[in-house]
Amino acid sequence: MLGAFFTTLATALSLLVVDLVVPGVDLDNFVAAMVAAVVIGFVNAVIRPIIATLSLPINFLTLGAFSLVVNGLCLWLAAAFVPGFSVHGLLGLILAPVILSFVNTFLSKYFAERNPNLDLKSQA
Repeated sequence: MLGAFFTTLATALSLLVVDLVVPGVDLDNFVAAMVAAVVIGFVNAVIRPIIATLSLPINFLTLGAFSLVVNGLCLWLAAAFVPGFSVHGLLGLILAPVILSFVNTFLSKYFAERNPNLDLKSQA
C-alpha cells in the first residue's frame, strides 16, 4: 500500500516537472497532479495495452516509433478526464511522455533507495 503511494507520488512529481519543462502541458496544482497520476496509472494499466495491441502492425512498420504516439494518446486521454490538467500540441503529446518516463524512473529509484523495504517494481 505504501509502495503504491510512493509510485503515485513519483508520478505526480514527474508531472510537475513535465509542466515546467514541456510547452503545451498545463497543470494547475499539486492536487491535480495527484489525481492525474492516479488516472495515468489506470490508463496505462487498462487502456494502453488495448491500444498497443491494436496498433501493433503500425508499430512494427515504424520500427517502434509509433509507440511514442500511443504514449502521447494515453497522456492526452488521461488529461481529458482530469480537471486542471491539459496537454496541447504535437510537442506536448510526443515529448511529455518521454520526459515523464525519465523523471518518474529517477524518482522511483530514489524512493526505492531511501526505503529498501518497499517493493515499487511490483506496483508499476
